[in-house]
Amino acid sequence: MTTSPPIEDTLAGQTGQLWAIAVDVWNTSFLGVGVGQGLLALLVVLIGFAARGLISRWLIDVLKRLAKRSETTFDDAVVDALAGPMKLVPVIVALFFSLNILQIGDQGTLRGHQFVQSLVVIALFWALHNAVGPLSHALQGVRNALTPVMIDWMTKALRIVFIIVGAAAVLQVWDIPVAGIVAGLGLFGVAIGLGAQDLFKNLIAGILILTEKRFLPGDWVKVDGVVEGTVEEINFRSTVVRRFDKGPVYVPNSKLSDSAATNFSRMTHRRTYWIIGVRYDTTVEQLKEIRDKVLAYVETHPEYAQAPEVSTFMRVDSFGPSSIDFMLYCFTKTTNWGEWLRLKEELAFFIKDTVEGAGTEFAFPSTSLYLESGAELFSPPGNAASQAVAADAASKG
Repeated sequence: MTTSPPIEDTLAGQTGQLWAIAVDVWNTSFLGVGVGQGLLALLVVLIGFAARGLISRWLIDVLKRLAKRSETTFDDAVVDALAGPMKLVPVIVALFFSLNILQIGDQGTLRGHQFVQSLVVIALFWALHNAVGPLSHALQGVRNALTPVMIDWMTKALRIVFIIVGAAAVLQVWDIPVAGIVAGLGLFGVAIGLGAQDLFKNLIAGILILTEKRFLPGDWVKVDGVVEGTVEEINFRSTVVRRFDKGPVYVPNSKLSDSAATNFSRMTHRRTYWIIGVRYDTTVEQLKEIRDKVLAYVETHPEYAQAPEVSTFMRVDSFGPSSIDFMLYCFTKTTNWGEWLRLKEELAFFIKDTVEGAGTEFAFPSTSLYLESGAELFSPPGNAASQAVAADAASKG
């Protein structure tokens, strides 16, 4: 006859089993490691995120104080550009220590160290990407040789290069073959290139525009049959020209490269070219008086350019249908449109006073009718004025 174990022994055994289960759960339920390790790792990550702002701000303040000791502003701009990537450093450090606490390395499906390496690569190329901006400011000394737009293009290209190389580096960290992707992209690029010939044509045209220095942002240009206005941006594919009615025009670079373009912003002087007609009954002495006074006004005015820098003329040029025509040809020193309009107005006032002072008048289109001797003038019945003109013409005939 068997006897049952005492109740105390049964309870002790069950309690031991429950404790063993609890210990096993504590040791293995947090990603295969102990709950204590998981809580500690989580605490490290939270501390890293909490210290992210404080540590990065402290590092940036220290670097800014060091940068202020130099006379250049390049290092200050670099520190400002690196502010974002520096905020990622405390997070990377916290993740590294938390993964070590969890004992998640390069083994298994959770490849923790590779994740940390990816963050390091991202932070590095993020910093390089942001540092391109200060680099463009450091090239101020060669802006006259390369033009500001070319430097902007170089900075954009460098940023794109850092993004592509950084993405390739991240793929390499995860053992993803980059060569196969590049080969696939090459075949895909050939297919795209066949359908994007205009894009590459405009890109090459934009490079030619920059190397030839046809125009720069802010210049007033006129492209025959295309657009006239102020250049705002020269992009990879198109150029933004704002017309004088304030409407933007997006012109493909190929049109600007292949068409004749006039850059009015590079004028050395502004021209005034007028045809001034006076009546046919103006005498030779009056013509000479008008010519000499207007020419003397232009040649002695301090705001008009003089020979041999420019050519200046005020001559009787032709006999028009209703007038004897002067040609006035001169240049102002200023190229500002408003100042040029003011000088034109002052010159117009002087010419009017000169013509009237000479005792003659400006001509206007008119027609003279001459009747041969014995010709009869038809006048409608009942028109007294016409009958009077006819009678006067008959008496003179």
